[in-house]
Amino acid sequence: MILASKTKGLLVVFSGPSGSGKDTVLAELKKRPVNIKQSISMTTRPMRDGEVDGVDYYFTDVQSFEKLIEEDYFLEYVKYGENYYGTPKKKIMELMDEGVNVVLKIEVEGGGNVRKVFPEAVSIFIVPPSIEALKSRLMGRGTESEETFRQRIEIARTELKRAAEYDYVVINDDLLVCADDVCDIIKAEAHRYKNMKCLVDTMI
Repeated sequence: MILASKTKGLLVVFSGPSGSGKDTVLAELKKRPVNIKQSISMTTRPMRDGEVDGVDYYFTDVQSFEKLIEEDYFLEYVKYGENYYGTPKKKIMELMDEGVNVVLKIEVEGGGNVRKVFPEAVSIFIVPPSIEALKSRLMGRGTESEETFRQRIEIARTELKRAAEYDYVVINDDLLVCADDVCDIIKAEAHRYKNMKCLVDTMI
């Protein structure tokens, strides 16, 4: 078990192309002894069927979001089309101070913004075992037109080119193995001296 009482938690940037299985890996990771909590982003896009405010996203309007930008409320934010997406800062810092490892499941652009303002963040990029596997997973959803499917593949290729910006790349071929690998990364990072210094200092 990672020490949480006297050491500060990590900020983990968690990215990967659509179809890489980020949500599934995170769901499995939450069963492991790594003391993680997933950050909830705020967005101005409409709530979709089945989504819950405060669980999937914090939903708000553009005017309120832009006011929060002026108040320096976000760790990072981006605008896709007409909609904003942002990561609230205060709750993340509070959780980290409590020793909780906070995971940001975030797109590569947002991930890059986080690393600029919080360079000590640990960044993990999830990839499928092959582009063919990625295509198969996206096709298997059966929810997209052929044009949308092609667009998603092109976006995925663009995102994969940015994997070099991340600290770690983990292959999601076998879910349990992938979750083990991510768990091991978080455990190892938590035990770096810079993250354990406060604990060591209490013994000196």
